[in-house]
Amino acid sequence: MNPDLVERLYRRAKADRWAVPPGVFAATLEASAERASPAPSSAREVERYLTALHLEDLALACACAAGHDAAWEHFVLEHRPILYRSADALAPGGAARELADSLYADLYGLDERAGERRSLFKYFHGRSSLATWLRAVLAQRFVDRVREGKRLEPLPDEDAESAPAVASSSPDPDRPRFLTLVQRALKGAMSRLAPRDRLRLASYYVQDLTLAQTGRLLREHEATVSRQLARTRKILRDDVEGQLRAELGRDDEVKRCLASVSGDAGPLDLAEMIGSAAGRKNAAADRSI
Repeated sequence: MNPDLVERLYRRAKADRWAVPPGVFAATLEASAERASPAPSSAREVERYLTALHLEDLALACACAAGHDAAWEHFVLEHRPILYRSADALAPGGAARELADSLYADLYGLDERAGERRSLFKYFHGRSSLATWLRAVLAQRFVDRVREGKRLEPLPDEDAESAPAVASSSPDPDRPRFLTLVQRALKGAMSRLAPRDRLRLASYYVQDLTLAQTGRLLREHEATVSRQLARTRKILRDDVEGQLRAELGRDDEVKRCLASVSGDAGPLDLAEMIGSAAGRKNAAADRSI
């Protein structure tokens, strides 16, 4: 790729603001051009394609994928409201906000392969704005969740229209056992969290503090609070699934267990659960942090 073109686009993207290495930005531009459809073939077409990209958004995504703290703070401040508005449009009443929050874990790249963090930002190529891309990702995940729920619903009887009215579905006979397993697993997973992680969960989910208020309590930036909450949710989910796998033995049984309780997990008292895991004395001590 033409070095002069890369340098010109680097300046236009203001990539130095986030300390994005020029070589990384050049590789990102090249990857975007390779994935274009149709792919530009001549040098003139490549230049036309690259100059039309949302370059500042692309530089921000590069920095976030690399874990640059200032870039992440900027991203959360600018794009969290967009994600929340999109989530509320998909499911009025806040039902999709958890899905929006969980997106941060994949964007930050909590999963690692071969020692490299796998960030969802790697799939942003700048052809649309970052806000538009985020809305599309969130919408697709919402559709996937709805489809997954539909897949788990029983097929209707062929004679449903002529049959007398009955309850839409019979209760799962294993549900009481599944509820007990999930509740016990969640309490166990909660007890293994670091005290600071439990305090962050309690502040945000139990006391309904905002990210900014939680950050002031813990002396963290709200972008850090958001990332840490996403990381903690993943830790809890992985821990719970691991315990269920040890109890039930098969992945399909774990999926059936989680599907059975996903709509209603029973009387889960998060405040009591966090308190019993940490102890009142420890929780009070954590607040002095």
